[in-house]
Amino acid sequence: MQNIYSTELSGLPRTLSAPTHQSVSVSHEVEEDFASVNSSEQDGQSSVGEGSCTPPPLGRTPEPARKWRDVFWLFLFLVQTALVGFLLAVLGINRYRRDNRFAKLARFQSSDGLQTQEFWPIFGTAAAIGAVLGWAMLTIICIRANQLIKVAVHSVTTYLAIVSVFCFWDEEIFWGIAFAIGAALQFMYAISVMDRLPFSILMIKMAATMLLGLPATIRVCYGFILAMLAWMVLWSFGVSGVVSSGMDDGARWWILLALAVSLFWTGAIFCNTVHVIVAGVIFLLLSSGAQGQVVLPSRPIMRSLRHAITTSMGSICYGSLFTAAIRVFRWSIRGLRSRIGKNECLLCCVDFLFNIVEILVRFFNKYAFVQVAVYGKGFNHGARDSWELFQSTGVEALIAYDLTGAILLMVTVLGGLMTGTGVGIWAWYKEESRVIMVGSTAMLMGMVLVGLCMVVVEGAVTSIYICYAEDPALISRWNPEFADQIAETLHQRFQHRSGRDVPAHMVGVQLPKPLPEIS
Repeated sequence: MQNIYSTELSGLPRTLSAPTHQSVSVSHEVEEDFASVNSSEQDGQSSVGEGSCTPPPLGRTPEPARKWRDVFWLFLFLVQTALVGFLLAVLGINRYRRDNRFAKLARFQSSDGLQTQEFWPIFGTAAAIGAVLGWAMLTIICIRANQLIKVAVHSVTTYLAIVSVFCFWDEEIFWGIAFAIGAALQFMYAISVMDRLPFSILMIKMAATMLLGLPATIRVCYGFILAMLAWMVLWSFGVSGVVSSGMDDGARWWILLALAVSLFWTGAIFCNTVHVIVAGVIFLLLSSGAQGQVVLPSRPIMRSLRHAITTSMGSICYGSLFTAAIRVFRWSIRGLRSRIGKNECLLCCVDFLFNIVEILVRFFNKYAFVQVAVYGKGFNHGARDSWELFQSTGVEALIAYDLTGAILLMVTVLGGLMTGTGVGIWAWYKEESRVIMVGSTAMLMGMVLVGLCMVVVEGAVTSIYICYAEDPALISRWNPEFADQIAETLHQRFQHRSGRDVPAHMVGVQLPKPLPEIS
């Protein structure tokens, strides 16, 4: 029984292993291995106990039917999508090739000659630029991660500062101040985390190695980009109607803000759906070598996709509402906390905020999506279990040290800035009074599309951490040198936190209690 699938399982590490000093070639063997496992071989075997409260060892218990989780949030998203879609259609049609088609809307606007079709191609160009930039950045990060990350970290600060100068020159004082503050915060954050970049770059490189061995996961991302582009056709149609409307600037900005929040939530749901799909497949791959008896299901991508868009969709909608904002707030607090020094009053205030954020992170963190993908848990349940797993094994020290999420966000922001700049230049010649409105909206569109590509890498990284916390041997079997580097970094973090020497043999095993955070 142990050797029935030895051929498939023994081929897996060879397919995904990363050469230490050479570039990694793309391989399709993993997908062929998946397809070679037929239904007769799966009889009598067992797989992950998805949906259980405590995850059983992979491959030991039969997989029960998954329950639908967080259904209320799925219902809320569907209602929101229907209402926003109707509103977008009305707003776009109202100014399409004619001023104020609807009499009820005409009372709130004047006829200034601008129409929907004048701005719709501009936003269409923004969507095209964002999609191309997303594809290009994902390709580069898979083959030249080190260079792209360094460019992104340093370029975002410079880019924000330049945009701020142009805003002041155009007498857009509010936006000039906003971009200047963003540039200053980005500069201070980059300085405070420079020593953490090498480990984070390593994690991204190894995640990219996995993705190169599983090209189907990248194709899933491209499929979701096409779906998002289809939604953006309608979204940009409605936004074009708002931008061209004769309403006063305040009303236009409030409507655009509401539509931007809707697009952000929709984009986050698309991103986290890809996250769940990729995380489920990567976790299954890393766990497949356990005891030589795990059966890989045929067509794992389709299996993970089916779970993501059905039983787990409510959890994805729920987590997408809060996770991104909490993560950004947590990064900001950590960066500020590390630069305070010995100012006890300020440190006390920041510690208070930090403790609040840590409580929120326990129930809203991106690692919950791995639990959602693998075990079919609800979002809060998965977030809590992930955090308790990290705390009990000490891997939380690595999570706090890791910057992969922040780095990928910088790449996403850079893509959004490039999209907004390109479209803003066109808008400047088309209608100068609308340039900030069009440019900022295009920036959001670019960020959503680039973020859809970056989340593929993030899904692989989160799976690596969950696998390492559950059993470090899972990573060691795939790439022993990489596992040693993780263990060494974890050992250094233990030393930093405890202020004393930690025996090396304690790294990678479960500790009875989480280590207290001192710094």
